[in-house]
Amino acid sequence: MKTQIALVFGGRSVEHEVSVISGIQAYMNMDTDKYDVTPVYMTKSGTFYVGEGIGKIESYKDIPALIKNSVQVIWTNDNDVVYMREYPSHLLKKGYEKRVDIVFPVVHGTNVEDGALQGFFKTLGVTFVGCDVCASAVGMDKYVTKTVLKDVGVPVLDGCVYTMSDYEETGKLADMIEERFGYPVIIKPVDLGSSVGISIAHDRNELLCAVDDAYRYASVILAEHAISNLREINCSVLGDENYAESSECEEPLHTRDILSYEDKYVSGSKGGKSQGMASVSRKIPADISDELRQKVRELAVKSFKALRCNGVARIDFMLDEDNGELYFNEINTIPGSLAFYLWEPLGIPYKELLTRMVELAKKRARTEKSLTFTFDTNILDGASFGGAKGKKI
Repeated sequence: MKTQIALVFGGRSVEHEVSVISGIQAYMNMDTDKYDVTPVYMTKSGTFYVGEGIGKIESYKDIPALIKNSVQVIWTNDNDVVYMREYPSHLLKKGYEKRVDIVFPVVHGTNVEDGALQGFFKTLGVTFVGCDVCASAVGMDKYVTKTVLKDVGVPVLDGCVYTMSDYEETGKLADMIEERFGYPVIIKPVDLGSSVGISIAHDRNELLCAVDDAYRYASVILAEHAISNLREINCSVLGDENYAESSECEEPLHTRDILSYEDKYVSGSKGGKSQGMASVSRKIPADISDELRQKVRELAVKSFKALRCNGVARIDFMLDEDNGELYFNEINTIPGSLAFYLWEPLGIPYKELLTRMVELAKKRARTEKSLTFTFDTNILDGASFGGAKGKKI
């Protein structure tokens, strides 16, 4: 009997469209001899749909029409068996119903990659692929990630976060950033990916614009010193907190000071058709020394394991060409296109990569099944509130 997999993509995120591309890429490369895979589209309002057109990229040229011709489903757990069921249900006939053994989320950005969706599936009681709730949440917050990795000796740039209360006086906020970092300075939403809302400022006017732009997408922003002579080196990692291996290294190429959203998903597209992160202009392998390549791969694995990741992640590093220093930049716990292009040079085709991710999810599920999540007690037998005011327990 084939394993029933629900492959979920989309969601309420600024990276919604990128997730659709990544999700359908994965769907088209799953091992159908082992798995019965159902593509599941999560709309920007958080509803789930299945249907004939959901797994076809052409359908997303007209999403309202796609939704009209698809079936909305909800998730239910009946005696530890999870199903997707048609919603609303029909009184006179049986609607759509599909058992789900494993959920494979291929989602990017806030509300979906940050532990929220993972928490939903964990509460539902279904096995899911990729990072657990904690690793997903920590990995999405750039500042929290820095603090964790700094504690284990991974080199990171100094950074500072600012909240909406700081934004109430933009002039004062600009003064604080200038005093702390000087110029050039890079401003980022603390919990977004795909380079959305990220800008480098070289003077006061650019700083004010950068701050305004970052606060469009997040309530907390991060400021760091911007490396002037920057090269970006990325490496993917596959495994879990116990064992992990690193991929080939890449150097993405960009048109501006930083790799922009357009560089990632638009400029490298053939015929105007984006293939997600696979569209990026890049050098694979990166043109770096064997010593630096080994260092990047070792730090990538160290970061992955320290954050207790699972499945596939991509770790992005910054190389300061002026002094040769290497810094961790960020982790993508569900990277665009699942970073399959970094594994193919090592002889791991996309289909095998996806299979390994599913097996890692099964391994985690077996481990969790062996743990105790209940504690026998008779505390409720003697519980009493003793009247309207009650008592402390």
